[in-house]
Amino acid sequence: MTSVKAQTERSDERKSLFREYAESIIIAIVLALVIRAFVVQAFKIPSGSMEDTLLIGDHILVNKFAYGIQIPFVEFKLHLFGLLGSPGRGDIIVFPFPRDPSRDFIKRVVGLPGDRIQVHNHHVYLNGGALKEPFVKLDEQMALRSSPYRNWGPEVVPPGKLFVMGDNRDNSADSRDWGFLEDEKVKGRAFMIYWSWDGSAPKVAWLGSIPVPNPKAILLDGIRWGRIGKLLQ
Repeated sequence: MTSVKAQTERSDERKSLFREYAESIIIAIVLALVIRAFVVQAFKIPSGSMEDTLLIGDHILVNKFAYGIQIPFVEFKLHLFGLLGSPGRGDIIVFPFPRDPSRDFIKRVVGLPGDRIQVHNHHVYLNGGALKEPFVKLDEQMALRSSPYRNWGPEVVPPGKLFVMGDNRDNSADSRDWGFLEDEKVKGRAFMIYWSWDGSAPKVAWLGSIPVPNPKAILLDGIRWGRIGKLLQ
């Protein structure tokens, strides 16, 4: 009887331990899903439209709670602009591409509702005054040619809309191309680079005609150590 009782107790202990592990895993998964849905989501930069602020291969974190609460699985957003703030000039935001909502775009807010925006010879004028934008990248070769993005406007940003642009002004499809962005479409504000990988850097060494992995190249050239943890402004 004693032996049977001991075995039963050990079996109960194993079941209890398994239950605790299972509950911990389930709770962790639920918390991760909640955080991703409501608070923070990771995105990877696939293009150079925001160079040199964001480079291809940068992995960023986006605060989805910055301007409101997106209700998962439905096209509804609980706006809390009065409590949490609203998109401001200079914010780097993520939103679904208006022409293809299955793709996410990242741009910088330049104009708010009521702002008068004009682009003349690559320079942006806000309400009549030239903007100081030290982060902007211009393509010198493009400047020598006729660019459809060199001049735009003037136009006034309508209510409930935003005027957004990429920092790489000559290589960005933005509001100059597809128009104003509905502010309710904004998913969140990008705030940090948590990982950066240069896919163009050589990752192999050659032994005669045989390529072999080069750990030194991967660690020193592939990973952009100086960008990891960088806060976005």
